[in-house]
Amino acid sequence: MKNIISNINKAFDHRVRLGIMSVLMVNEYADFTSLKELLGVTDGNIASHIKALEKVGYVKVEKSFIDRKPNTRYSATKSGRNDFQKHIAAIENLLNQTQSKQ
Repeated sequence: MKNIISNINKAFDHRVRLGIMSVLMVNEYADFTSLKELLGVTDGNIASHIKALEKVGYVKVEKSFIDRKPNTRYSATKSGRNDFQKHIAAIENLLNQTQSKQ
């Protein structure tokens, strides 16, 4: 029997990472504060999950200053977008296979 979860990407297996990528898929970029507020998580929590996604090359980080205040914004890389789309397709496939067996 084929392993029906083999195409699920482990990089997206946490709800915060899933949320970060979901936001970045529908927006050109998002800043740190917006992501934190949208996802309802702490500074440390969002930072650690962003770092994990950046480490595998799925998120690009840009730091700048706006009116002398630091601003960090994030965008999904091309590979991040492609792999996230594959991940979502794998979940949809899993749901369809599971539903058809009921």
